[in-house]
Amino acid sequence: MSDRSDAVFVPRGADSWRDPFTMYRALRDHDPVHHVVDGDYWALSRFQNIYAAATDAATFSSAKGLTFAYGEMEEMGLEAPIVMMDPPAHTALRKLVSKRFTPQQVAAIEPMLREFVVERVEKLREMGEGDVIAELLKPLPSMVVAHFLGVPTEDRSRFDKWTEGIVAANASGDFTSGAQAVGDLLGYFGALIEKRRSAPGEDMISTLVHADLEGEPVSMAKMLGFAFTMVTGGNDTTTGLLGGACEFLTRHPDQRKLLLDDPSRIRGALEEFLRLTSPVQGLARTTTRDVEVEGHTIPADKKVMLLYASANRDEREYGPTAGDCDITRKARRHLSFSYGPHHCIGAAAARLQGRIALEELLARCPRFGVDWERGRFASGHFVRRYESLPFVAEAG
Repeated sequence: MSDRSDAVFVPRGADSWRDPFTMYRALRDHDPVHHVVDGDYWALSRFQNIYAAATDAATFSSAKGLTFAYGEMEEMGLEAPIVMMDPPAHTALRKLVSKRFTPQQVAAIEPMLREFVVERVEKLREMGEGDVIAELLKPLPSMVVAHFLGVPTEDRSRFDKWTEGIVAANASGDFTSGAQAVGDLLGYFGALIEKRRSAPGEDMISTLVHADLEGEPVSMAKMLGFAFTMVTGGNDTTTGLLGGACEFLTRHPDQRKLLLDDPSRIRGALEEFLRLTSPVQGLARTTTRDVEVEGHTIPADKKVMLLYASANRDEREYGPTAGDCDITRKARRHLSFSYGPHHCIGAAAARLQGRIALEELLARCPRFGVDWERGRFASGHFVRRYESLPFVAEAG
């Protein structure tokens, strides 16, 4: 059993990300509807309560932002991006952009992805050791996001620099530190949008430029907001998944052996790694009315943190081994991509990146290892990811 004294929600960041799981279990066991007095918000930690909230956008709204801070939308000073919209406006825009994330569209990029991953893994193998985040796990999602947004190859180096600055600022919650990168990126996409009006391509920007949204052209602000959301949401999350997967495969050689003996297990293993890593550890909603959860009344207009990472290790959903890494587990569902109207639109692309990266790492460096104790976690309260992670191609 957990210790009741640990049942206090304290936002994590940097080195304190090493173990948020003791806190999560204590909250699940002793205070599953937790009121954070300093900040006046609530935290839900059990699977069923978080699932219910994620699927009830009418009660748990995204329109006032996704952090536990009040007034964040006013601070941003931007038109709400898709992740901060509620149905029906959210539904209409999502229907447009989902056309570029069909299984067929995502599957079509597999050859390009595999070529990129093979080149990066071979470089790591030849080097013998290095930082797997810098060499593979950060550049991979940046390349994928650039592809879907239609960023030409010759602009990728600039795009990667802007992405790095924006992701770092987004993680820290200090948008001013990334203001130059945000300005440069939005200026770039403003020009790209104008270019796509007369020269469309097979990318997300072209789709939005030439689409109607409820009988009107998609506004420039919505197009820029979607591009910004892709950059902030499609990068550090995949890095977090794969950094954590590398750690699990190093710490659990029995699980690695199962994958080496039968690589077809990688798809199932990926779901276990998604469940256990939960790159987005939690996001907030705002109540639209008084709502009762587990006998507690959460008042209207209060921020509520949905602790996805806690839900994904809830013994009430996954049994007594919920915290163990078992790639043969047949879990019905997990919340790493959330659920309901805001289920991650890029989930198929994230899964494809994860599968290819694991396939090539295990095939080309079957004895690789990472030093998770020397790995450094990124700052920020919402995404848990390694910022650097030492890698050796042939572990002893």
